[in-house]
Amino acid sequence: MKFNFKNKNIIITGGSSGIGLALVKELYNLEANIWIIARDEEKILAVLRQINDENHRINYFLADVQNFSDIKILADELSQKNIVIDGLINSAGVTHPEEFESIQMDKIRWLMDVNYFGTVNCIKAFLPLMTSGSFIVNISSMAGVIGLYGYSAYGASKFAVRGFTDVLRSELKPKGIQVSIVFPPDTDTPQLAYENKFKPEITKIISGSATSVLSAQKVSHEIITGIKNRNYVIIPGAESKFLYHLSNLLGPMTYKIMDLMVSRAMRQTTHKKRSD
Repeated sequence: MKFNFKNKNIIITGGSSGIGLALVKELYNLEANIWIIARDEEKILAVLRQINDENHRINYFLADVQNFSDIKILADELSQKNIVIDGLINSAGVTHPEEFESIQMDKIRWLMDVNYFGTVNCIKAFLPLMTSGSFIVNISSMAGVIGLYGYSAYGASKFAVRGFTDVLRSELKPKGIQVSIVFPPDTDTPQLAYENKFKPEITKIISGSATSVLSAQKVSHEIITGIKNRNYVIIPGAESKFLYHLSNLLGPMTYKIMDLMVSRAMRQTTHKKRSD
């Protein structure tokens, strides 16, 4: 039986922009009750103005997912009101592409704290409020499938989410809680705009070989469809599905292909420098 979102209580972290915002809008149209967790109240209020929530089905809570104690406050409030959480979507995330030799340690810790520990914190806080039939969605990345040049810190955080979710799926399935992991490709969001400012030249060349950037709405729709169908792995976009299955098929050969791509990109950057 497919999941019905009507009147279900769903928490979305990072719901004030990007994929999280697209999920808020789509789930609102499916008549869910939504709690947005984000840090910027002005952005959240702008979301509420966009949606024009006349039915008062959107609530929000200001918190940083890095801080378990902040998240636990909301969990305790919901517990005191005997509210069952039917769904938790961990969409809050950050990125910063940079070669490992130059990236600062505080950036590495920041990426892990938000992307990995932020996910762990929210699940740890809200899992006691979930029952059989509830669902959890963790958002990784295609950078959590294939190690891409320039993404040592970001990729590590998303691989961590992937490994954690694999174990969580196994542990929660006997309890009737559906767990899903999402591997989105480059998506047209403010995060991608930020990312493009810092990509090393080699990374730009490699990632430029991808033919398309998905809209946040497209990614959101595929996530919703995956939840309805109770899929564990959700891969938005045909190109990402192809790369995911190809990497599994090729196994260690994937590394040789990546090495060739890096080598070609390095030659292109050298040629460009000489031309300049």
